[in-house]
Amino acid sequence: MACIAVFNQKGGVAKTTSTFNLATALARAGWKAWAIDMDAQAHLTLALTAGKPPLDPSTTLCAFFNQQKPLRDVVHETELGVRLVASHPELAKVESLFGSNAQATLALKRGLAEAEPDGPVLIDCCPALGVLSLNALYAADRVLIPVSSDYLSLQSVIRLDAAITALEKAMKRTIEKRIVITRFDGRRKLALQIAQTLHDRYGEQVCKTRIRECVALAESPSLGKDIFAHQRKGVGAQDYGALAYELLRSGFFR
Repeated sequence: MACIAVFNQKGGVAKTTSTFNLATALARAGWKAWAIDMDAQAHLTLALTAGKPPLDPSTTLCAFFNQQKPLRDVVHETELGVRLVASHPELAKVESLFGSNAQATLALKRGLAEAEPDGPVLIDCCPALGVLSLNALYAADRVLIPVSSDYLSLQSVIRLDAAITALEKAMKRTIEKRIVITRFDGRRKLALQIAQTLHDRYGEQVCKTRIRECVALAESPSLGKDIFAHQRKGVGAQDYGALAYELLRSGFFR
């Protein structure tokens, strides 16, 4: 099954929102989806465990990276049907723990190989190209890049594309990429220009589905619901449902 890093070095582009709602869309479709929270802010963990007591670090990725537990022993079954590998603020210490150790970037890849997930794996990355994100990229065979409809996000995806190209050379393999435009408002001229620029530059790597700006997408995690349960007829559910279907049809999750 596919391992997908959801990554952009810019914050606020809907990485966590996309990981959360795509993982739950897959679970609703009967897939045994995994979601790995590689961000010490632990927002994906909060979204998938809303209303539950905070997790102890010993049950999260912290224990895995500290070599206390194998990855398969820190997987949580969630009420939304997604298998969560949770994060914790203590995960921030991993960067300093490993430093420049090149082997540290392969830890997640090895952990997943041992765990043998029986469904697609989505990794919510932190917005920095450090040890944690490199772990995700080395483990992944695909990258989904959310890009909000603004100039700074456009520049960030150009830099990220160059970084992935350099990483592909180091790994001696290719990483399949898809770009999804998020927080899109078709009434704004700049949003339309950014979308056109992305299509001109990256062609079919840009998803046809665009995620429109939607307040309900920000509301749903605090209620312990994905967008499909929170507002199933709203634009957020329509867009993430369409995106999941588009990626499934293209084989991106297989």
